[in-house]
Amino acid sequence: MASSAIVRLLLSSILFALANAATFTVTNKCSYTIWAAASPGGGRQLNSGETWNLDVPAGTAGARIWGRTGCSFDGNGNGRCDTGDCGKLQCSGYGSPPNTLAEYALNQFGNMDFYDISLVDGFNIPMNFVPAGGCNSAGAHCSADVNANCPNELRAKGGCLNPCQVFKTDQYCCNSGNCGPTTYSQYFKNLCPQAYSYPKDDPTSTFTCPAGTNYQVVFCP
Repeated sequence: MASSAIVRLLLSSILFALANAATFTVTNKCSYTIWAAASPGGGRQLNSGETWNLDVPAGTAGARIWGRTGCSFDGNGNGRCDTGDCGKLQCSGYGSPPNTLAEYALNQFGNMDFYDISLVDGFNIPMNFVPAGGCNSAGAHCSADVNANCPNELRAKGGCLNPCQVFKTDQYCCNSGNCGPTTYSQYFKNLCPQAYSYPKDDPTSTFTCPAGTNYQVVFCP
């Protein structure tokens, strides 16, 4: 009897995890090639119009999806990118700024997913991050060309850095946990009001959906 109960419990746990896993459909609508990256998930070259489907287990947290530009890889998948670089085609960690980030955590408090677009690591590619259905949230959008008028001191090849990467001070990096908006963060916020513009920009930048929701990440929406 005990073994049967254990089996039922295991099956119930597996079914719950499967029911609350999520599929992320990553689409490149840019006119140029994007090397999409995900942690967890690895990476893939996406030519204009191509799509990559990622299945992510329930309970995954601290996760992100981003796009890389100006990449070149050898036959072993090692190489470099102008933006979002992780040193290889199949990323096993995070990418280097500047990179527009789709961040998420699945099945957290109250069986909810939490997700956002973050410009805390700067901006390289316009992005939308939206639920694929079954959620009332309209999602996070950052479709503006942030690079076009990036302040000179924040400019980088292929993107616009967040001031933390340039100045490395607590005012911009918020290492003390106590910081507020700045002139630089306001530049990002004015163009992408639903995206994180500095580390404490939670009230207008975090979105939720019920666990089990699927999502779409679109480059150049």
